[in-house]
Amino acid sequence: MAAMATTTLTSTLSKSSFFDHKNSSFHGTPINSRFTPIKSSSQQNPTTISVSLTQPPYDLQSFKFQPIKESIVSREMTRRYMMDMITYADTDVVIVGAGSAGLSCAYELSKNPSINVAIIEQSVSPGGGAWLGGQLFSAMVVRKPAHRFLDELEIEYDEQDNYVVIKHAALFTSTIMSKLLARPNLKLFNAVAAEDLIVKDGRVSGVVTNWALVSMNHDTQSCMDPNVMEAKVVVSSCGHDGPFGATGVKRLKSIGMIDSVPGMKALDMNTAEDAIVGLTREIVPGMIVTGMEVAEVDGAPRMGPTFGAMMISGQKAAHLALKALGEANAVDGTCSEVGREQPEFVLASAGNEEIVDA
Repeated sequence: MAAMATTTLTSTLSKSSFFDHKNSSFHGTPINSRFTPIKSSSQQNPTTISVSLTQPPYDLQSFKFQPIKESIVSREMTRRYMMDMITYADTDVVIVGAGSAGLSCAYELSKNPSINVAIIEQSVSPGGGAWLGGQLFSAMVVRKPAHRFLDELEIEYDEQDNYVVIKHAALFTSTIMSKLLARPNLKLFNAVAAEDLIVKDGRVSGVVTNWALVSMNHDTQSCMDPNVMEAKVVVSSCGHDGPFGATGVKRLKSIGMIDSVPGMKALDMNTAEDAIVGLTREIVPGMIVTGMEVAEVDGAPRMGPTFGAMMISGQKAAHLALKALGEANAVDGTCSEVGREQPEFVLASAGNEEIVDA
């Protein structure tokens, strides 16, 4: 039996000293704190945390790896990636952009094992801006009832009246990625850029792809032609305007499929989040727009450092894609027969006929 060691960590700081409104101040003005710990303790000072350590199933002092040929490593990586490229060259859904909306869409969509999903992400590290909260702070704020999505993901949070707070935004991003990437019907192609759209007979039918580093250096090198990925549905979740932002809707405008991309308006959290979920839709045949790209194409306000709309907009986009594929979905209520624990999601997703005045 593995030996077990118990380490006791003792804090010399009072748990309430920093958050006690009687002791807190800013320029001499008392601050009323609403902090409530997720797991409260009845103990007073000092706070004690017990951490149990188990013996690893190997000897750390004499650890040695099994031998391997370098060429085997190369072949394993290459063979698997090339097989993924062949498999997803013609797929059901391509999601462009792996930010919080794109990841939420992929998570919801890939629950259907018959749907093959490819995610295209130009960055090496997927997640978009969801690794941190606002102004590079750690906490992520999610307004209710979107917290039910966090419950499904089993992410802990500090619950307040109308919102919840995840202690670090990276908890959301790493958790949802670990769950969706384990599914056999989904592949993330990171460090890959969507350079253009495939359009046939007025319908978006896929994306034109290239390595992100190649896309960033077309002006410094000779012509480097792209690759393609056909899809029955494309979900554009490219985020707000930037180097690779809102590229889906900007391309639609440049080829005359939509009239304008006015850009997002100034910040208004309460208006913005409802508008982004409400306006998530199939913007042209074959292409669904979700997340902050919705604000860009509709001139909706930005919401700033609150993330619930990204999650629910992504989820709604997934159900719109399922509807387009003729599968059971929450938009027309055909998935309600199998039972859903979160009726708010069905209501949010089903509200596509209501146009939110942004």
